[in-house]
Amino acid sequence: MTTDTAQSAHRLVATWLLICCLMIYAMVILGGVTRLTGSGLSMVEWDPFFGFVPPASEQVWQDLFSKYQASPEYQKINVGMDISGFKSIYWFEFSHRVLGRLIGTVFLIPFLIFLSLKMIPPTLIPKLCIGFILGGMQGLLGWYMVKSGLVDNPHVSQYRLTAHLGLALVIYAWLFWIYLDLVSRREQLSRQFKFATIASISLTTLVTLTILSGGFVAGLKAGFAYNTFPLMSGQWLPPGGWSLSPGWRNIFENIATVQFNHRWLAITTCSSILLFAYMNKTLLKTSLRAGLFALILIVLLQVTLGISTLLLHVPVPLASLHQSGAVLLLTISLFITHKLIHKKSPASRA
Repeated sequence: MTTDTAQSAHRLVATWLLICCLMIYAMVILGGVTRLTGSGLSMVEWDPFFGFVPPASEQVWQDLFSKYQASPEYQKINVGMDISGFKSIYWFEFSHRVLGRLIGTVFLIPFLIFLSLKMIPPTLIPKLCIGFILGGMQGLLGWYMVKSGLVDNPHVSQYRLTAHLGLALVIYAWLFWIYLDLVSRREQLSRQFKFATIASISLTTLVTLTILSGGFVAGLKAGFAYNTFPLMSGQWLPPGGWSLSPGWRNIFENIATVQFNHRWLAITTCSSILLFAYMNKTLLKTSLRAGLFALILIVLLQVTLGISTLLLHVPVPLASLHQSGAVLLLTISLFITHKLIHKKSPASRA
């Protein structure tokens, strides 16, 4: 393979990975909308092979609706819903599942083609295989999550929901990091940025933790309670925030505590990012200038969206923008962290 051919292959593989990342990004947002619209339990069956075929006739719709009418969600929450209302929620969950299958297809087929043409560096093959395995696990976890609301209680476990979100973030970050490995050029940065590297890793962890806490908020629908800010029912500490026993359950199962945790994790994340930018102002003289400005802008926008979503009682468009901003914030944080970790030593001539 000539140098030009190798470079072309390199760019093609990188573009493919970027497309996969964008699709996963869209999948996370669509999953959030599916949750916000109460559509996640509308499909009571899971067909991993033919589940991408949309309903093609009224008879098929009636069959699907009849199965839904036998589910706990219809009988305990949506009793009386007509088939038109069912269709409106069905399409969200159907689109979510189809996009998941499409992501798997867009990943696997080009991967096999690139592999057969020896366009993928040998060191990259195991990493991509891990990405595919994680994707398969995500599909199984998605069904395991939905199944929790199809038995007696029409409520998806917040633990399974957050695990599903968390694995999606892992897959996204994994593939995005590989993409950055392919397209980023090492930049000579001063040794003074060693602390910035550690701080950036910590920020990325904090952003991820804040997003996962949002998963518990979504799972418990905690955003519909205590719709004031900064106080909760006129108090700084949530009323009844430690009422469950044993105490650890409050962190994951108490609506007041779950919302409180997400609020202050978000404020802590915002404050930490602003402090990081202030303490590393010299990064503005490097190629990370745009990334640092973007990090500040998005975190301020994200806090604004979060507070607005709470005060307005969780309108779907605003809540969806809030979730989209969270993943974008994680993306920028990963970009900065990758750049700092892969900086060239000042002594290096490479």
